[in-house]
Amino acid sequence: MTENDAREEICRVGRSLFERGYVHATAGNISMRLDDGFLITPTDACLGFLDPARLARLDGQLQQTGGDRASKTIALHARIYAAATAFDAGTRCVIHTHSTHCVALTLRAPSEELLPALTPYFVMKVGHVPRIPYHRPGAPEAAEAVAQAIRRYGERGTPIRAAMLERLGPNVWHDTPAAAMAVLEELEETARLFHMSAGHVPAPEALGPAQIDELRRTFGARW
Repeated sequence: MTENDAREEICRVGRSLFERGYVHATAGNISMRLDDGFLITPTDACLGFLDPARLARLDGQLQQTGGDRASKTIALHARIYAAATAFDAGTRCVIHTHSTHCVALTLRAPSEELLPALTPYFVMKVGHVPRIPYHRPGAPEAAEAVAQAIRRYGERGTPIRAAMLERLGPNVWHDTPAAAMAVLEELEETARLFHMSAGHVPAPEALGPAQIDELRRTFGARW
């Protein structure tokens, strides 16, 4: 994908997420890792109305070389790229949103992961989603915690494609903006299903070990 193609794709995905309610106002950001640096949506930009020519361009040392002022979350995205490429070398895109149902789950009692293995497609397309304790937006401690989680899960043989910042929102990553968007969609929809089933008796059960093992063997699920 050329840089021009990457710019267009970031704007297409941003508009799609905005129009379908996965992002709102100026919340959220999208970045892409280039061979010689990064592109990221500008600070306080609405993802529904991005201009390809105004996306922030940074070099490999995170020094801005063009476009509008970069989102402060580029530091977090850079840490994600550095950690994730050790397990998924093709990681090229990170998306961060304030997705409603995901954020709502973090307002409940703390847990190690955001969601159990509720559906086969959540297991296959998303995988484990570690929950990162609250830090202020842009805090370096949050970036370090996400990088540590990526390494921890990767080293145990279950590489992750998402991490949930408590009270803020998910970060997801993949090799293209379209693929990262698909991870985000599956994550938010699974969170919505979880909310819809809340209070049901009996409570919904997670998939069992045998069912998850079948997904590993048949589809290569990383759970």
